Amino acid sequence: MDWTRLVVQILIAFGCAGLASLLLPRRIPGKLFGLLVIGFAGVWLGEWVVQYLATTFGLPIPNFVTWDIQGVPILPAVLGSAIILFVVTSFLSWGRYQR
Repeated sequence: MDWTRLVVQILIAFGCAGLASLLLPRRIPGKLFGLLVIGFAGVWLGEWVVQYLATTFGLPIPNFVTWDIQGVPILPAVLGSAIILFVVTSFLSWGRYQR
C-alpha cells in the first residue's frame, strides 16, 4: 500500500462515516477518532460484502456500485459505515451511552 492510497482511504473513511452519521443521526462515540474508526471499518465491510457476493454467489455487480476512487468503492463504503455506526451505537446504548 502506498501513501497516496492510504491518504485517499483516510479521506474516504471520514467522508463515508460523515455521510453515515447523516443517514443515521446518532452521536458518534470518540468524536473524530471514532469517526475515523467507523469509516475504516465501514470501508472494509463494504469491500468485503461486494467481493463476497460477487465470488460466492456469482452476482453481477452493477457499475454504479463499484465506482471507486483509488480502488475504494464509495457506495459500499457508505453503506458499510452506516451499518457499523448502527451496530456500535446500538451496543453502546445498552449501557450508559445515550443517543
